[in-house]
Amino acid sequence: MPTGVVDLVFADPPFNIGYEYDNYNDELERAEYLKWSAEWIRECTRVLKANGSFYIAIGDEYAAEVKHKAEEDGLVLRNWIIWHYTFGQQTKNKFARSHTHIFYFVRNKDIFKFRPERVRVISDRQKIYRDKRANPEGKMPDDVWNEYPRLCGTHLERIDFPCQMPESLLARIIRVSSDEGDWVLDPFSGSGTTSIVAAKLNRKYTGIELSRDYASESRKRIEKYKNEAVVGDRPFEWTEHADQELKWLYHENKVPTEQLIEDDYLLMLFTEKLNGRLRNNGNPMVAKDVKKRLTNLRKRGALGPIMGEIPRRSKRLSRMKGE
Repeated sequence: MPTGVVDLVFADPPFNIGYEYDNYNDELERAEYLKWSAEWIRECTRVLKANGSFYIAIGDEYAAEVKHKAEEDGLVLRNWIIWHYTFGQQTKNKFARSHTHIFYFVRNKDIFKFRPERVRVISDRQKIYRDKRANPEGKMPDDVWNEYPRLCGTHLERIDFPCQMPESLLARIIRVSSDEGDWVLDPFSGSGTTSIVAAKLNRKYTGIELSRDYASESRKRIEKYKNEAVVGDRPFEWTEHADQELKWLYHENKVPTEQLIEDDYLLMLFTEKLNGRLRNNGNPMVAKDVKKRLTNLRKRGALGPIMGEIPRRSKRLSRMKGE
């Protein structure tokens, strides 16, 4: 690839902890793994534009070394993000791991793309205190992301791959650090999720994958899902993509369904953010449409509990127990 052509790199490399990949040895000697890490970081940095951004997901074992290697190549750390998820790997003789590190680097500390308006969430000042001094656009998310569950075998989004990132997490990164038409690179494509999300958000994409089988399956997934995000200004309809965006936004803002449905002010803020994501400027949704859809998805159990929320039991189950 030519030097300086990519706008955004997202890398989720093998962690060197013994995962069973198709045809890659995930148990290299420590020195060999670090040497290889330095090589791919250097190449990704080379193809990155001067105002580009570079995100690296990595586990505990090599987080410090990977950060150091990236900084040696001139990358500047803007955030050390912790992706905290439920359903972590359980252990018997130490605390269970339930997080992944995500480093957010840029090439130039003064010139880079960062679009906060695309990822802001409803703030506590808005949803709890009704403080008029609150930024009407909401607040920036914290650097601990607990809105995105780890994709276990029972998740509908999960396919038969050893590692898979949730689309919603990648959507946040791609939205905030690139624009439509920009070039997104994933040097460890795996299941192809980065390319799928980039396509949905109207970015160009390149995925690099060692396994021919993974690459073949990824192409099929991209072809199947790449047009879902093209809603534009058509008369609005609840597509699979629109439902997905609604659920992502619901979990990112962490406002319980009852509060959203009953509070006109919060529902208005939520609807505005959803319209912004779906680019429905020509024919935007109104709050009553969102309220109806939230209620429908909640009744079907399709929303899922937000972080820290205990799922409500159905009225039928309560009556059976004599409550």
